[in-house]
Amino acid sequence: MVAVINRDECVGCGVCVDDCPAEAISMDGDNIAVVDADACTECGICVDSCPSEAISME
Repeated sequence: MVAVINRDECVGCGVCVDDCPAEAISMDGDNIAVVDADACTECGICVDSCPSEAISME
């Protein structure tokens, strides 16, 4: 499993970027979160911290 961002729901707040202990999430040029699947440790912290519920584990 890996964190997956729903681009339609992401509001670009960056909370997930700040909260990810693996530094596996960054913001793209459109200010949408992007997950580096190779760096994701599947901890789920981003899922819990996302205020727009745009992240799921798949």
